[in-house]
Amino acid sequence: MIASATVVHANANAFPRDVYGSTEENEHDEKQYEDVYEDDAEKLEMRAGKRVRKEEVWREMLATSTGRDKALKLIQYSMRVYLVFHTGLKSSRLGPRSSAHSAWEGELFKRLDATMSGLSLTRKCLLLFNWLAPLTTITAPQPLPYASSSKIGESLRSVKKAPPPPLLHTFLHAPPPVLLDLLNALSDDIATFSRLGLIGKRIGEKAAKLADWCWFSGTLVGLVEVGVEQGLVKNLMEETESRLYSSTFADGVPPIPGTSPETLADERELEKLRRQYYWLQISRAKLLMDLIFVSYECFKLQRARRPVMGFAGLTSAILSSMKLYDRHRTLLMKAASN
Repeated sequence: MIASATVVHANANAFPRDVYGSTEENEHDEKQYEDVYEDDAEKLEMRAGKRVRKEEVWREMLATSTGRDKALKLIQYSMRVYLVFHTGLKSSRLGPRSSAHSAWEGELFKRLDATMSGLSLTRKCLLLFNWLAPLTTITAPQPLPYASSSKIGESLRSVKKAPPPPLLHTFLHAPPPVLLDLLNALSDDIATFSRLGLIGKRIGEKAAKLADWCWFSGTLVGLVEVGVEQGLVKNLMEETESRLYSSTFADGVPPIPGTSPETLADERELEKLRRQYYWLQISRAKLLMDLIFVSYECFKLQRARRPVMGFAGLTSAILSSMKLYDRHRTLLMKAASN
């Protein structure tokens, strides 16, 4: 019994790829920064005259595949961090342990390992066909500049409609980040179908490796985008603060804040920018955790692999769940205030 428990424990510490495959971390919605974050849910609650309960927000979250993915991700990596702590505490204990206790621990590790593997596959299935979003973006017709003008619109309507460009031309002129998302999602699906037994294991492993590198590149692109957006928002905050300061002390006497329409508009704009900057910081931290996680997969790092990837995955799950929770809460308050 002791030997069997030791074998199970060793397998649980081996960091199996079916539990920690990086392709399951591919979340295209994390690259989108919706305008819903610019609204303050607390003020929307005051405007609506009611309070949104946490149960209502989670109900709306779990009604979507993204929300279910976040919930399962929290459970999966909480189990992994628990195993990391449990293994560390066990290695620091002194004295012999009974065979019954070792057998119980071995059974627990085996069950948790199977549960995490099942959660991983379930999350992969929830993310199937995510390539439809970037494909729609690539193939969607782009509006011509200044097409809203009446004279130009009449001239365009009078001209015979031009045939659509070839599909290859469309893909060649698509933005590289969108093409990267498309390749990432397709590789994810191939790897998932391989785990389901529809495609050979060898093809699935190559697709998973390609998805890892696509995820690594996409995370770097996301960090650059968030950094640029943070710089723009910070400059806007400094301009708004400077404008507020100059308008407040224009006459040498500081008036009551928010008395003039211009000051009130600047205060609202500054509050919105601060909120947007806060969520950009959350997005940057989440992307950094993803970068740490996928770096271990791409470069086959082994030093402190289990604890680093476990904590990085759990932190990423918490941060992304915070964003999704605030998004759904704000949308519920918008619907209640209308």
